[in-house]
Amino acid sequence: MPNQRPPAALPGTPNRVVLAEGTPVYRVHSSHRSPTAFNTVPAQALYGGGRFDSTPHRPCGFLYLGFSVGAAVSETLLRSLPFGGDGGPRLLPRAAVARRCLSFLRLAAPTEVVSLMSGADLAAVGQDSWLVHAECPEYPQTRDWGHWIRDRAAPWAQGFVWPSKREPADRVSVLFDDRCPAPPLEPTGAAPVDFGTPEGERWLNGVLAPYCTRVAPAAPGASGRA
Repeated sequence: MPNQRPPAALPGTPNRVVLAEGTPVYRVHSSHRSPTAFNTVPAQALYGGGRFDSTPHRPCGFLYLGFSVGAAVSETLLRSLPFGGDGGPRLLPRAAVARRCLSFLRLAAPTEVVSLMSGADLAAVGQDSWLVHAECPEYPQTRDWGHWIRDRAAPWAQGFVWPSKREPADRVSVLFDDRCPAPPLEPTGAAPVDFGTPEGERWLNGVLAPYCTRVAPAAPGASGRA
């Protein structure tokens, strides 16, 4: 439904689910950003950005989480990364991992979100699997739908949860800072993995291997952090 605007009213009742306090979650984020900090930079309305980012027209802080390491890594790093057709692994550009890390977190409080997990969940908000399966060129439309759903699930919806497109065995979530009390996340105590270090790159390549992907080799003569 990429060319269909949201209707005037919800066709059903959004499905509320509560993510339990203490649930382990994983976040790939910029190394300079606190692992529990919201992204406060809205996406440009028509270009770039993520599936449910805020925009200058509808600003709010947001953050994305995976419920497994594989979901967090693949959703962040494997978008629009095609297979080459030669049977070899996909090569992830080094720029995609530069100054990024993965943090091990947990929910600091029960968190109430709109479920977009099933066909019935999606139908309740006037959508189908397009909303959670659309690729990057259609993210301006998914953002518009996300704003519309958020407005109609006010004030309770602290975020959304849906099946990961790139790791369908698991879930991903977005949380909104204006609906979440205090920091909704807390570190587990495990050290983050810095992808810009040799050890972090080896760890990341281990996670990427089942997805037939690895970080592209460094250019000859390159040195220092990625």
